[in-house]
Amino acid sequence: MAVADPVRAQIAADLAQAEATAVAIDPPTASHPDLDVVDAYEIQLINIRRRLDAGAAVAGHKVGLASEAMQKMMNVDEPDYGHLLDDMQYFEGKPIDFSSLCFPRVEVEVGFILGEDLPGEGCTNEDVVAAIEWVVPSIELIDSRIRDWQITLPDTIADNASSCGWILGQQRVAIADIDTGDIDATLTRNGEVVAKGNSSAVLGHPLNAVSWLANKVSTFGVRLRKGDVILPGTATRAIDIGSGDHFVAEFAGLGSVTLDFT
Repeated sequence: MAVADPVRAQIAADLAQAEATAVAIDPPTASHPDLDVVDAYEIQLINIRRRLDAGAAVAGHKVGLASEAMQKMMNVDEPDYGHLLDDMQYFEGKPIDFSSLCFPRVEVEVGFILGEDLPGEGCTNEDVVAAIEWVVPSIELIDSRIRDWQITLPDTIADNASSCGWILGQQRVAIADIDTGDIDATLTRNGEVVAKGNSSAVLGHPLNAVSWLANKVSTFGVRLRKGDVILPGTATRAIDIGSGDHFVAEFAGLGSVTLDFT
């Protein structure tokens, strides 16, 4: 590893403080240019373990930076992953306090709920199809605790892949009943269309993102389990949020999900 344990612990503490206070920090790589991806995942896990010790539970995982649009937007060249905890779940009809966040954005995602455990190393798309119980309309709320989204790949990984929250719509569709590789999605903000995309933007097919995730987390001794929510990546670019905004994400053949801010 490129940085020592005390450095990783301090970066984790700084990120946790930034999240708690909604006061962003400078990029960790600015003061620690040797920080690498392995360090970053270890930093992420420090804060995840802290939250688990405080009573949270792992509800699933997300793949970040899975589309060419997002990689260009964030100036990175590979995906990453983060944890979805149960205390990060938001619900339709319950507005989120905008002032509690740093630099929030909305992502439109074709979500999956696993009905079976996935294998780790060697997981294939066929394994993923067999394990998925439901396809669900989803929004991921992302937020960088790093000032102005000035991030490198290690920065965002350390920051739990910039994840902040997740919202599921009410509709559930069996994977056999929908082509998850070709779902059109539209995002409106306050009644105005602000983004359009297709699920094929997610590593060519969202299933590719899930199999990548299963293989990736296995290197850390983690498995994707029955009941997990998996967010494979956004079908469109991420959209900035303002106080009072009302978002609706609509998916062809899959339904919709809403998100509100005060």
